[in-house]
Amino acid sequence: MVFYIIFGLTYGFAAAVQPGPLQTYFISQALRIGWKRTLPATFAPVITDLPIAVLVILLLSRMPDWLEQVLHLSGGVFVLYLAFGTFMAWKNFDVTKTVVVQSSQTTVLKAVFVNFLSPGPYLGWSLVLGPLMLKGWREAPANGIALVTAFYGTMIITSMVIIILFSAAKNLGPRVDRIMILLSAFALVCFGFYQLWLGINTI
Repeated sequence: MVFYIIFGLTYGFAAAVQPGPLQTYFISQALRIGWKRTLPATFAPVITDLPIAVLVILLLSRMPDWLEQVLHLSGGVFVLYLAFGTFMAWKNFDVTKTVVVQSSQTTVLKAVFVNFLSPGPYLGWSLVLGPLMLKGWREAPANGIALVTAFYGTMIITSMVIIILFSAAKNLGPRVDRIMILLSAFALVCFGFYQLWLGINTI
């Protein structure tokens, strides 16, 4: 179980700090309306990912073993691709850039909409979380539950920290965010190679 908790913690951290539509929305809202009104939006991934996760798990549970191996290999390549993109985001990070948002809609609903239209949840559950959760569940249901709980718990808490940083310390926030992006790239590289190892080891 410890492995699944560690994986959930670190992958959740990587998902939270990785540049993308949802993180951009969090930051822009924090700068515009403050951290207190933005924090509830961090729960948006739990709302949007639930139907995606259920569908993916149902499909994966009916797939042959060889296809699960392909997913592990594909997931490894996908995570390494994310790591490269994250590294480039760190390399080209502009600490003076401020994101501006124009919408004044309800924060949580807007975050749900942004996340639902993002490819991240679909790819993440299909290539990474889904196969690994299914593997852990087959070993012991508590492993799968621990993975998902650690992942979403860490992602929510990390997103909250990012929101508070950008809202309360605008001069410090971007620099801290850049450091977290680099840590995220390193974590993703480790996960990418682990996924490849899973795929190769089961052939």
